[in-house]
Amino acid sequence: MISLNEPYLSGKEKIFVNDTLKKNWISNFGKYNKRFETSLSKLTKSKNVIAVSSGTAALHLALRAMGVKQHSEVIVPSLTFVASVNVIKYLNAYPVFMDVKEDHNLDIKKTIEFLNKKTTFKNNHTFNKKSKRKITAIIITHMWGNALDFFDLKKICKKKNIRVIEDAAEALGTFYKKGNFKDKHVGTIGDIGCLSFNGNKIITTGSGGAILTGDKTVAKKIIYLSEQAKNDGIKYIHNEVGYNYRLSNINSAFGLGQMSKINIYLKRKKFNYQYYTNYIDKIPGLQILKPSNISRSNHWMNVLKIDSKLIKKKPMFFHKKLLDHGIQTRLVWKPNHLQNMYKNDQKFKITISNRIYDSCLCIPSSVNLNIKKLKKICNIIEKIANG
Repeated sequence: MISLNEPYLSGKEKIFVNDTLKKNWISNFGKYNKRFETSLSKLTKSKNVIAVSSGTAALHLALRAMGVKQHSEVIVPSLTFVASVNVIKYLNAYPVFMDVKEDHNLDIKKTIEFLNKKTTFKNNHTFNKKSKRKITAIIITHMWGNALDFFDLKKICKKKNIRVIEDAAEALGTFYKKGNFKDKHVGTIGDIGCLSFNGNKIITTGSGGAILTGDKTVAKKIIYLSEQAKNDGIKYIHNEVGYNYRLSNINSAFGLGQMSKINIYLKRKKFNYQYYTNYIDKIPGLQILKPSNISRSNHWMNVLKIDSKLIKKKPMFFHKKLLDHGIQTRLVWKPNHLQNMYKNDQKFKITISNRIYDSCLCIPSSVNLNIKKLKKICNIIEKIANG
């Protein structure tokens, strides 16, 4: 089986993990927590990095830290992993779904249109004209590791007192190479950023995530909430609801081992993308999704685009045929505004998200793919396309 996106071990993971076992520091505190956070800070240039138990935990804490409360609203793209929406419901708040563009990232133009026409600003807060609820935050997702240029949206959000949360779960190692955010790492531009180290990400801790922020006060608040909101650890006094969200020392040790080879992983991901592009783009009706030219993508996931006018086969057909040949693929996420638990929530001019779901397929993107495997994948895809 050629897996979709499997972890790759560089060698230092075992050394660091064995050290934690030898010294019996395997829980939430130990030297590897800080070393892992420091390595992430060095790469992203974020002043404050807090490692937590998952990308979902990072998003949940980010919403809490940004003041999202019961009955408030959060703007979020419909085409994103469901965790980005579920965390809104954790706080008994409401999502407002936006469309995406052909690059699968948030449609900035439509989002600004919504803010200008469908909201009102009073008492230093933005309110939804339809629901009358306060819009507290917006979640920006950098899909498949590809950066979104949200400079204009950021300016409007600042005027309207809407906090910007960057969901950079898939985008570790992605930088802007030109424009207003030149040389900045995704997740460091909004009010707060979130990363994921799930098993399929470019580096993994097994399960884990991190929060990036330039605000020391926000960082302290997040640490406080992630450690059960302890006001007095000796007397066990807690003045707020907190969570057990800190990443363990043993997981951090594993992540530090992964980070020692991050530059090699980035090069391998870029090679995969270039091989696919050179081969697939020559097949009529097929194309590999391209990242924006404003960024240097980490190429975390390669997405196959199928032109229904030229190829009368759906993504599921390709998925099943590739699986018959031992090649694992995955459909893109079903738009969240179509999910049963969210179908009654507000949405605004969504068209592209639906089309992407019906025309795209995630194909193998593992760091350890070699030319033989890449060639096999491309050959099978070409044969399926040609019938």
